[in-house]
Amino acid sequence: MALRNLVLEGDPLLRKTSRPVEEITPRIIKLLDDMADTMYFEGRGIGIAAPQVGVLRRVFIVDVGDEHGLIEFINPEILEASGSQTDNEGCLSVPGKTCEVERPSHIKVKALDRNGNEFELEADDLLARCICHENDHLNGILFIDKSVDGKIYKTENAED
Repeated sequence: MALRNLVLEGDPLLRKTSRPVEEITPRIIKLLDDMADTMYFEGRGIGIAAPQVGVLRRVFIVDVGDEHGLIEFINPEILEASGSQTDNEGCLSVPGKTCEVERPSHIKVKALDRNGNEFELEADDLLARCICHENDHLNGILFIDKSVDGKIYKTENAED
């Protein structure tokens, strides 16, 4: 198990655009494994992107607890988006804050897996939301940038 330090809101790294992965090397595989360890640590999250652990590469993982389990995305591209859903979001890199965010209710995404195989996935509801949230990280966008009413709320365990 290898936990990585989380990059937190305010760090300029979170506002940068990630670079594509040119080759899936042992370093990329280790990054995927470390990201999973970090995300699962104490049940902290359902998704994490490489910039959140200080790596500006187009890589993220999600696990919303459904039949898909852990899904790894390398160089993801959202091909289609439709419908609309608005719900509360939070983020490992923005601890103690939540807000309402509108996202597509259905998406189709294309990416590479850890073996370099291309796959396409259609996702709805929470999985679509999570994929869009993590994909935004790759473009330097945080969920708080998309608050539907401009309001950001502190959670119960937020520090002042």
